[in-house]
Amino acid sequence: MLLTTTSAMAIDLAPLWDFSKPALSEDRFRAALATAQGDDALILKTQIARTWGLRRDFERARQILAEVQPQIAQAGAEAQARYWLELGRTWASATHKPEQLTPDAKTRARNAYDRALAIAKAAKLDGLAIDTVHMYAFIDTAPEDGIRWADEGLKLANASTQPAARHWKAVLHNNRGVALNQLKRHEEALVEFKTALPLYEAGGNTTYIRIAHWMIANTLRLMSHLDEARDIQLRLEREWDADHAPDPYVFEELELIYRAQGDAERADHYAARLKATTT
Repeated sequence: MLLTTTSAMAIDLAPLWDFSKPALSEDRFRAALATAQGDDALILKTQIARTWGLRRDFERARQILAEVQPQIAQAGAEAQARYWLELGRTWASATHKPEQLTPDAKTRARNAYDRALAIAKAAKLDGLAIDTVHMYAFIDTAPEDGIRWADEGLKLANASTQPAARHWKAVLHNNRGVALNQLKRHEEALVEFKTALPLYEAGGNTTYIRIAHWMIANTLRLMSHLDEARDIQLRLEREWDADHAPDPYVFEELELIYRAQGDAERADHYAARLKATTT
């Protein structure tokens, strides 16, 4: 397979992505595609495929990637790595339901991720290598594997000077914390989430920062530090409400906290808020 690093991306993908609005992201990618050429066009098509994966239409995503496939062997390393990465995501990702993660699907995903990782590492595309590494946790789903893959990603991120790689540190610490919580190692998980928080804050994305605070508060509740957890979730409730975007996960946590504190009235209030945002 031809590997090159000479075809640099002319298009910055980051401002085109809104992961909470995949259809909008697709529109942006298609608008950029109208004037894109060469590897840029191929890369944009891989991202269009990803928007369909986020919408759980994995067949549609694979159809788009099939249109790209004949040109991939002669493309640059980034286009190749992104093609295999996105193909892997059509078989195993965060948006797949457990019953979809069959042994065959996991094998197909692993084969695609293996190819993406080899290409990214050979071309020193550290951010893409880490993106690929973190996807293995959707194949190897035991909490211990989650820690292992987070550690592998952090090893790559800490060894890299590339901003695209360093950007992944927040996500990887978060993922490590999630796996530790699954193992009921809550104190260690809290350390990971508190490590992730300033990294998210440095990135400036308000949603990610709030989620980072939520993860801390959730872990505090699991540790029975209910007052601390409640205060953080109440602040998050105010912030989301001010944005006219009430967060059901906050309401769920507040219901659990107030029930644990014996305040049935407040717990019922947040149960009602939760129901209103999820029905």
